[in-house]
Amino acid sequence: MEEIIAMLEQNAEKINHHGKRAGNIVKSMMQHARGSSHQREPADINHLLDEAVNLVYHGMRANDPSFNVTIEREYDESIGQLEVVPQDITRVFLNMVNNACYAAFQKQKANSKEQKANGDSFSPTIAVATKNLRDRIEIRIRDNGNGIPPDIREKIFNPFFTTKPTGQGIGLGLSISHDIIVQEHRGEIVVETDEGKFTEFVISLPREMKQKN
Repeated sequence: MEEIIAMLEQNAEKINHHGKRAGNIVKSMMQHARGSSHQREPADINHLLDEAVNLVYHGMRANDPSFNVTIEREYDESIGQLEVVPQDITRVFLNMVNNACYAAFQKQKANSKEQKANGDSFSPTIAVATKNLRDRIEIRIRDNGNGIPPDIREKIFNPFFTTKPTGQGIGLGLSISHDIIVQEHRGEIVVETDEGKFTEFVISLPREMKQKN
């Protein structure tokens, strides 16, 4: 009887865990389907990016007090304001910065014992930067985590594809971010990575955005 009860408790925990994950997936899909008002307005991209960095950093610190990363900022003040859908661009930044912080911190945790034994010192770092390229602006979000293996680089923007452990990622963040940048804002998003060294997402937004047909 005790074994049966223990088994039932374990099964109930698994059902609850996967139920919550399914709920998060459905919630993200509904948010994406519902979208925003698509109302573009002038926004300070540097400010939106910096807000996202601060929100992610303090949010991850609240969830795990051991979390800590070095943040390098390089904002081009000549960018001025750009007409975007602020809440959607912020959503992209939050996702990208969250992924960058996660990757750098996971590398530190995975290598901490080996580093102590060898006397090495790894400092998890993310770098965010903006640049004025006249007809467009460029946003770079980089981490010094383990990079993305070649065999999965083409899959990272696919819906439901995630490299995070079960329950820690629903695989919609990058897919939705890609849609927001490419389809909604007529921009570009590419990834540059070197396995074991870094990952850098490069977002390009045009100054004048053509309306959808």
